[in-house]
Amino acid sequence: MKLHDLKSDKGARRKKTRVGRGIAAGKGKTAGRGTKGAGARAGKGIAHYFEGGQLPLVRRLPFKRGFTNIFRIEYQEVNLGTLEELFEAGATVTNAELAAKGVIRDAAQPIAVLGGGELTKALTVKAHRFSKSAEEGITKAGGKIEKVELLVKGAHATVKKLRKEDLAKLAEKA
Repeated sequence: MKLHDLKSDKGARRKKTRVGRGIAAGKGKTAGRGTKGAGARAGKGIAHYFEGGQLPLVRRLPFKRGFTNIFRIEYQEVNLGTLEELFEAGATVTNAELAAKGVIRDAAQPIAVLGGGELTKALTVKAHRFSKSAEEGITKAGGKIEKVELLVKGAHATVKKLRKEDLAKLAEKA
């Protein structure tokens, strides 16, 4: 067998339909587009969700399509039960400590301490956010809570919401 003897199986290759090439071709004249209307015209400028001019469902309900809040802050969550297992009494819990022990992925990301589990040791916990049950659990065990200020960056830094008093102070400085 040689290269010129090779052939595709029968029916494996089909000829492309050439529309608009006369009535004998079977797809002549209107080329399968029907007569008149936007679908018959060149460009076919209709969105796939077009509803005859009525405001389409996808535009009426943007949340169905999805909405991304650019101001969302992703917190890394840590439960009290985890702190109980990993730290000894009197220890200070920080982002770096948690990252070193493999509890959180990134020490630079903010942390939220949640009240899952029980804490019996007195710990000093430094985090960006605490749930009410976590605050109660830490103070009940004789520990301390230190809220770390959240450093805003990206969209938060450009559109930081300030109270009227803060804006007035900035105006006085300028």
